[in-house]
Amino acid sequence: MLITLRDVPAEADIISHQLLIKGGFIRRLTGGIYAYMPLLWKVLKKITLIVEKELDSKGCLQSLLPQLQPSDIWEKSGRWKSYTEGEGIMFSLKDRQGKELGLGPTHEEVITQIISETIHSYKQLPINIFQIQTKFRDEIRPRFGLMRSREFIMKDGYSFHANESDLELTYSDMKDAYEKIFTKCGLDFVGVDADSGAIGGAASQEFMVTAASGEDLILKSSDGKYGANQEKAVSIIEEAKLLDIDKSYTIDTPDQKTIEDLCNCNNFHPSQIVKVLIYIATTEDNEKQPIIISIRGDQEVNEIKLSNQISNQLNKTILEIRPVSNEDIKEQGITNMPLGFIGPDISDNVLTKTKSWEKKFIRLADKSIKSIKSFIGGSNIKDKHKVFINFESINISPLICDIRKAKAGDRCVHDINQTLDECRGIEIGHIFQLGTKYSKSLNATFTNPSGTEEPFWMGCYGIGISRLAQAAVEQNHDDLGIIWPVSIAPFEVIIIIANIKNTSQKNLAEAIYNDLLKNGIDALLDDRDERAGLKFKDADLIGIPWRIVAGREANIGVVELHNRRTKQTLSMDQKSVLTKLSEEFNSKNP
Repeated sequence: MLITLRDVPAEADIISHQLLIKGGFIRRLTGGIYAYMPLLWKVLKKITLIVEKELDSKGCLQSLLPQLQPSDIWEKSGRWKSYTEGEGIMFSLKDRQGKELGLGPTHEEVITQIISETIHSYKQLPINIFQIQTKFRDEIRPRFGLMRSREFIMKDGYSFHANESDLELTYSDMKDAYEKIFTKCGLDFVGVDADSGAIGGAASQEFMVTAASGEDLILKSSDGKYGANQEKAVSIIEEAKLLDIDKSYTIDTPDQKTIEDLCNCNNFHPSQIVKVLIYIATTEDNEKQPIIISIRGDQEVNEIKLSNQISNQLNKTILEIRPVSNEDIKEQGITNMPLGFIGPDISDNVLTKTKSWEKKFIRLADKSIKSIKSFIGGSNIKDKHKVFINFESINISPLICDIRKAKAGDRCVHDINQTLDECRGIEIGHIFQLGTKYSKSLNATFTNPSGTEEPFWMGCYGIGISRLAQAAVEQNHDDLGIIWPVSIAPFEVIIIIANIKNTSQKNLAEAIYNDLLKNGIDALLDDRDERAGLKFKDADLIGIPWRIVAGREANIGVVELHNRRTKQTLSMDQKSVLTKLSEEFNSKNP
């Protein structure tokens, strides 16, 4: 069943999405929901086999967990509201008895409850369980085909331990397994430090396929010893330009609301300015918490780091965090908060008459201000800024923390002589040290050697199987179509009969096809009654690594052997073709 398209589909924005649809690998049913056609299903099965073999070698146990999950276990973990309300990603429904259920986007709660009911002693630990199944996420804006779809195939695994050191050993073991899996899948990838997001936990690492269309920005050191998603990355910035003053004073800055305007009109350097930003965080219980941030004028706020910091301070999940707008200020009835001119010393009194916000700011300052002695900041009066002699003179004590976006060109924390470079990546795997977050909330415990109850230490390990397939295409293609890595290609060889009506060509092609199958080589025979040129285009489009053409020299037993990646073509007889391909595949899969 080989049905290809000539035109680029209108809904496909990136090349891998376009090629998968044009090549007949997937068919769109509706937004974010795709059918996996026979060619892609073979790819997915090959990826799955690589994953299963590697995890089997690490002693992992395979299972299959329910996709329908009761709300009560999610309520125990505190994630039901954040996953099902507002911008939550869980599909939720009620059964005929009115009981609330969710379609599983992930399975931390399910596996934790099951383990708590079946594993009772430290003697039964550690245990590492994984599954490969369809997951569901109600993406607000599904896009890029299988990259961000609402239904997808995922491998997720969970480990349970008696202590933190044992968890760390398994985490390291899974990191090694993932690196082997992605290498065997023929991918160019990088492992980077990452934010744990809604999953939570003390440490996590993402595995990224490098590609220009990637949604994630990766920062890595030029020596390759450090890498992180920008959401998590840390760095060292240049010292601020010295502002030499001996007293504070106010300056007129009419309509100079931006750092750029302020610098251009007054000959300041951005590093001499402390910009003050107001954010509003919405918590899991729908409370609104105002936040005031001080950060150096040449730096940007990392909203993921900010959200994590506020979540830790309030001990609540943050559903949304965003800058305050003029509309917010009007809605809350505030009259003395001039955006663009706010100073780090703005009083909590401006919040006393707000309608739905808390009555005090959470005050944070990025580490970038620590080295600044004198600086320019807002005066809390429209069209005026103030030159401050130092931060201590303000009598405000914000929490100093890292809430800054690291960026390319910054110096590396592990070696100040190295700088950060940036590239884009597609996440294909993520591993987490969850610690005791879920075991505590779900009261999942075991008996330790002393006979007392302790919460399990947990790890979590995911691979996007269907996403990995498309990421491989994004990284392996040319103007003609896909170039699959051999290990995950739907077929290793495609055999084309140039003229199906030519008996010599047909007989030779079928003989070679049978030879390949007998020798364990996965081959596809294209015996369609179509023009040879169309068959060649289709072969290039679907990206089978090797192509054999039975054409004009078939009457003397000679075919063309073409390598899709190198584009090298050789004329060979039937026996030589089999020998060549057997050697090639044995060397790729020792």
